[in-house]
Amino acid sequence: MTATARIGAFLEAQAAELGAARNTQLAYARDLTDFAGWLDQRGRTLETATRADVEAYLVHCDEQGLAVSTRARRLSSIRQLYRFAFEDGWRGDNPAIQIRGPGRETRLPKVLSEAEVDRLLQAARVHGRAEDRVRNTCLVELLYATGLRVSELVGLPAAAARGDPQMLLVRGKGGRERMVPLSPPARTALAEWLVLRDAGEAAAKAAGRGPSPFLFPSSGKGGHLTRHRFYGLIKEIAVTGGVSPAKVTPHRLRHAFATHLLANGADLRAIQTLLGHADVSTTEIYTHVLDERLKTLVHSHHPLARRSTKTS
Repeated sequence: MTATARIGAFLEAQAAELGAARNTQLAYARDLTDFAGWLDQRGRTLETATRADVEAYLVHCDEQGLAVSTRARRLSSIRQLYRFAFEDGWRGDNPAIQIRGPGRETRLPKVLSEAEVDRLLQAARVHGRAEDRVRNTCLVELLYATGLRVSELVGLPAAAARGDPQMLLVRGKGGRERMVPLSPPARTALAEWLVLRDAGEAAAKAAGRGPSPFLFPSSGKGGHLTRHRFYGLIKEIAVTGGVSPAKVTPHRLRHAFATHLLANGADLRAIQTLLGHADVSTTEIYTHVLDERLKTLVHSHHPLARRSTKTS
C-alpha cells in the first residue's frame, strides 16, 4: 500500500472508532503527509521507518523553526499512526512510542478586558450593512455569552435556536454534546437574527435555491459561515470598536468568557462543563491567568510597590 493509502486507512479508523473531529483529522493528515514525504526523500517508507528516522524527522522540524506545540503535535500524530499500524498488523512495533516530545511552553492565554469586550459588542451593532449588523451582533453576543469554539458557533443548526431557547445544545469535539445557557442580550440578538435569516431563506427558496440547515448560512462549500471569514470579521469589528485587532480572535473571546466568569465567582467545574473540556486540568489555566492579573494589579497600584519603583 502507498503512504497515502496507509494514512487514509488510519484517518478512517480514527473517525469511525474514536469519533475524531474533522479538524483533528485534517491536522493528522497534514502532519503525516509531511512525515511520509520526508521519509520518501530518504528512501524510507512508513513500513520501514525506525526510531532513529522519527527522531531525525523531529530534528528536521526543529531546524525548520516549527513551534514547540507543532512539533509535539506531529510526534503525537506519528505515535497514533504507528499504534494503529501495530493493531492493524502492518507493523510489529511502534518506533515512536519511547520518544520524548519537546517540552510544551506554558503560555497563558491572552484575555480581553470586560471593557474591550463591551466595545466589541457595541461595534458589532454598527459594523457593515444593515442586515450584516444583525448577524454580527448575534455572532459576537453568542460567542461571548457561551464560550463556544468558533467551529461550534459557525456550524450551529438553525433548529437549535428555535423557540426562544434559554439554553443551546452544542455538539463539540468528539461528538460530545453539552448545554450552554444564553444571556438575555444573546437571546434578543438571536431572535432578531432569526427573523432576518428566515426572510433571506424564503427569498432563496423563491429563487429556486434549497434551504440551509445552518443558523449562519452561506453560499460556500460548507453551507455556513466559515471559520476563516469569521476570523476576518471579528478583526474588522475590533477596528470599528477601537480595540487593537492584534488582540482580538474568536478564541480570545472564548478565553474572555471563561476568565470573566471565574473572576466573578463561577465554579471551575461549571466552567469546564460550559467550555466542553474533557479534563478540568485544561480549564485550570484560567486560574493562572487570574493570578497573573492580580500580581500586575498589586505591582501597579499598591503604594509600597510604587514607592519601590521610585527608589530603584
